[in-house]
Amino acid sequence: MKVIVVGGGIGGLTTALNLHAQGIECELFEQSPSIRELGVGINILPHAIKELTELGLLEALDEVAIHTRELIYTNRFGQEIWRELRGHDAGYDHPQISIHRGKLLAVLHNALEQRIGQGNIHTDHRLMSFVQDNDSVNATFLRRNAPDKTVRVSGDALIAADGIHSTVRRKFYPDEGDPRWNGFMLWRGAVNCAPFLTGRSMLVAGGMQAKVVLYPVTHYQGSPPTNLAYWGVLVKLGDGSAPPARREDWKRLGQLDELLPYVEGVFQLPTIDLVEIIRSTPEIYEYPMCDRDPLPKWSFSRVTLLGDAAHPMYPVGSNGASQAILDASCLATMLAESKDVATALQAYESARLPVTAQIVQNNRAGGPERVIDLVEERAPEGFTHLDEIASHDELETIVKGYSKMAGFDQNQVNR
Repeated sequence: MKVIVVGGGIGGLTTALNLHAQGIECELFEQSPSIRELGVGINILPHAIKELTELGLLEALDEVAIHTRELIYTNRFGQEIWRELRGHDAGYDHPQISIHRGKLLAVLHNALEQRIGQGNIHTDHRLMSFVQDNDSVNATFLRRNAPDKTVRVSGDALIAADGIHSTVRRKFYPDEGDPRWNGFMLWRGAVNCAPFLTGRSMLVAGGMQAKVVLYPVTHYQGSPPTNLAYWGVLVKLGDGSAPPARREDWKRLGQLDELLPYVEGVFQLPTIDLVEIIRSTPEIYEYPMCDRDPLPKWSFSRVTLLGDAAHPMYPVGSNGASQAILDASCLATMLAESKDVATALQAYESARLPVTAQIVQNNRAGGPERVIDLVEERAPEGFTHLDEIASHDELETIVKGYSKMAGFDQNQVNR
């Protein structure tokens, strides 16, 4: 069996690594000129780290990432609503990690080069078309800067991990249109700063009208010690009835003067000078918060979708990349266990489509961070006693219910 993987992001790289682990030949094709260390922070949950550990990647990840110790939800005034330990500190067999997205890509890419060889990883290859029959699938790629502009590749299956603007998805759903924007803009950055709280804490402050996320993604360096901290600010700009002014692109640079009015005087976090952190950031990125409606079907005979091509979701609950990693493991397992490609891809779809569709819908409602929305709706100017606003059981139902639904409850991961 030979598999064609389209897309060199987290989903595509992890898919190729899992296929190799199952003894399945594969080639990976990425349309960018190179697989570079781009992006800012990302959080990977224990159930996905479990899969990466089985691929032998934990040691490499530990060199460039930190183990998240705790998660804290507060309102915009910094009043605590929920706090819980995470990963190893919470009794999981596997950690939750915070890492720079570019460093995660580098770990995956380096491992894949070592295992399948650089000659099976092709950059600057844009998928133009594909056809399939009872015996194979044939893909045609365009190379922009090469004498042989067109490359044709044949395989037994094609896995589309080509993102929210997937060429393959558009082939099967030509009338779907653009991704769905909910009217929120997400600004993000990463900057070296003094450690805050435990030095391994993840803070989410504010609800879905205005929210900030802050956590470190590297180990301490220097004296006095600093580490690279990721921050994200989410602001409601409209109702989502019109498309965003600029196309969804996680690499698009944002403007400081556009962001600051939504931060200054809005967030009042004790011990954390959010405005100074943002002002000190060398590059700021912007991303309109988009997803797509869940699909009725991912797999079409020898071709299937994976990751953001299959189920793009709002960046809520640290789940986007984690779910792509779970997709990759499931897909490779199904292909290894079945002699028939179409049967394997259908089994993968049956296992992964329902749960990811549920996560997409839950993230639209706020995911586990909905506990902040609930408290802010009832006490928009803050509170004196939290239990007078919302009970612990009410908050726990939201947070723990999400972890079980998304598959990273402690019992689910450890068993």
